[in-house]
Amino acid sequence: MENWNKALELLPAESLQSERIRKHVEQLKIAQMSAGPEKSKNPWISRLGPFAAIVAVLLKGKGLFALFNLKFVLSLVAFCAFYLKAYGVIFGLGFVALIVIHEMGHFIDIRLRGLPADMPVFLPGLGAYVRWQGLGVTKETHAAVSLSGPLAGCLAIGVCAVLWKFTGNELWMGLLRIGGILNILNLVPVWVLDGSKAVDILDKSERWILLIACVGLWVFLGQGIFFLVAVGFGYRLFTKDFPETPNRFVTGYYFALLAFSGILLWAAPTRG
Repeated sequence: MENWNKALELLPAESLQSERIRKHVEQLKIAQMSAGPEKSKNPWISRLGPFAAIVAVLLKGKGLFALFNLKFVLSLVAFCAFYLKAYGVIFGLGFVALIVIHEMGHFIDIRLRGLPADMPVFLPGLGAYVRWQGLGVTKETHAAVSLSGPLAGCLAIGVCAVLWKFTGNELWMGLLRIGGILNILNLVPVWVLDGSKAVDILDKSERWILLIACVGLWVFLGQGIFFLVAVGFGYRLFTKDFPETPNRFVTGYYFALLAFSGILLWAAPTRG
């Protein structure tokens, strides 16, 4: 709270950021007031050490509701029901887990940056999204948040690859393949897909580099899905929304996500 108050002094009083910080400070005050009295009513809470304040707030109900809000829970239940019906219980649960991990990648990254975000909302048959307030946030932050979902997706399919290798169970291979395909599709730089915001900070030469890289991945790995990503980059060469300065880090980050997903797809058989 002390650090937030210091930051507040550096911002114009009328700015949107000031309003957000003031609200956040008020929430911290409420949490502090809520955590204090609980120690006398529930002596066992003090034994939890650094987690005591968190548990005290959760017991008040507000923290628990914020963690598992109704929209998140109901949409996830409907999402599970839809895919369990479509794919069967075991594969359906695995597929839902891949989507949840992807969306939580976005959510965790946003919250670690101190920005407000709602828990993911799931749309059966369509996908999922995380609503967050990005007004006044730089394009670099937007790009990082957009790529955090595919990064979490890469970690998920990496785990599937390890489990498939050590168990030989083709369930993990199937989840690896569908997770890799979804990861690459999300990196097509158009519309509301994750790749769109990331490409906003790449200049024309960097878009050319990634287009050529996608063609190379398509040819050498034999994964036709990279053709769609290459077409997306071809389109973004004519949108005339190039930044003034390049961003080599995001270019490398973008390529690494594409290459990692593609290599795992190439390593997995096409059956299953």
